Amino acid sequence: MTTFLFGCHKRIMLAAAVCTALFFITPSLSNAFSRTERDRFQRSIVDYRPRLNPGFNKVKRKSTRYIIVHTSELGLEYTLRVVSKGKHFRNGRRTFGGHTHYVIARNGRTYRIMDKQWVADHAGRSMWNGQTDLSRMSIGIELVGYHYAPITDRQYRSVGLLIDILKGVYRLDDRAVLTHSQIAYGRPNRWHKRDHRGRKRCAKNFIRARAGLGPTWSHDPDVRAGRLMADAQLAKVFYGRRAKVGEVDEGNLISRENTAWLIAGEDFDSRSTVYRFPDGRLYSGDQITAGVGWNRIPAKTVVLLNQTASLDGLRSAGPVKTIADGNTAWSLAGRSYNHRTTIYFLPSGRIKNGSMISDWDDLPAKTRLIIGYQGPFPVRKDRSAYRIAGTGYKDRKTLYFLPPGQILSGNKIKDFSRLQAGTLVFLPAAL
Repeated sequence: MTTFLFGCHKRIMLAAAVCTALFFITPSLSNAFSRTERDRFQRSIVDYRPRLNPGFNKVKRKSTRYIIVHTSELGLEYTLRVVSKGKHFRNGRRTFGGHTHYVIARNGRTYRIMDKQWVADHAGRSMWNGQTDLSRMSIGIELVGYHYAPITDRQYRSVGLLIDILKGVYRLDDRAVLTHSQIAYGRPNRWHKRDHRGRKRCAKNFIRARAGLGPTWSHDPDVRAGRLMADAQLAKVFYGRRAKVGEVDEGNLISRENTAWLIAGEDFDSRSTVYRFPDGRLYSGDQITAGVGWNRIPAKTVVLLNQTASLDGLRSAGPVKTIADGNTAWSLAGRSYNHRTTIYFLPSGRIKNGSMISDWDDLPAKTRLIIGYQGPFPVRKDRSAYRIAGTGYKDRKTLYFLPPGQILSGNKIKDFSRLQAGTLVFLPAAL
């Protein structure tokens, strides 16, 4: 009996020694990508650290327990400016940058905003599993784009590589990777009597599997423990029986199901959130209560997030929109940004439809676009505007591109017999 026990003890000790050895010789928990892929990716990261606001107060992070994925809700230029230099609010308040560690553009290009050892101010009011202020214990990654538009294949590859590297550095597993919409929470308001989820929709469209991540939490630990109230939509997205993580909803268009709260979260009534009604009227979020009423916002109203320009600067004559002052293809066109029926007029004079564009980050400012159109149809001597558009040739929805670049509605052209050679006609896609 003694010999038997001694043999068992010896085998147990040997197994423990082998496990201990494996623990120390294993370089990381991460093996989704090869060392060559990780090395090549790290060499490609653009060093943006010199542009960090010198007024940002650098504090060394004591521990790293989470990796938080965000969508920037802006285009690339404004994302880089805000996370590096800070935010300027219309009420005069400002921040000093340092709002993330990494930014990943739509084409996969990755920017290092600040050293990963510092605390980045990216999570805001946050809680997970009872821990609060997650900025103090996490790495922040911003994916350029909106929570209502798809994340690109190149972004998924880059964020997958970056997360793979960071998991190895900090010995984290897949459950440590969360989205901002999962961890953010709000104080009581007129809809919620208690602290609640749903303050942010950031990265609600992030599909973990496409970034090489495995299973995650099956529930919200703070809701289950009674610390927070659940948000019905986010609970369905992340923890429902048939979770719809990453599913793109109705974009930034108001509907019976897609409300201002579901699109903008806590920023629904902010001055930086702008509502463009179907008839062209514009309201900032802080004007809706007195000017319209939240229950009277019409369907198909477009919600524009993080707008820095004045309302006068956002007003547009007719259906022509312009990429400038924080407006992007995604904020203006929603899910239609890359469709064949969204037409882009580049400052160079070239005309492309959405399916012809691949590098959305490099669309130049002052690019114009029209949504829901077909064309171009060139006007020729043997093909008049009437032959192209029929009785709708004078309609305000029929658009004419006049050399060298003017775009006019049919109801604003006085003499169609004098249209220049090279004039192009664009018709509503429904016609």
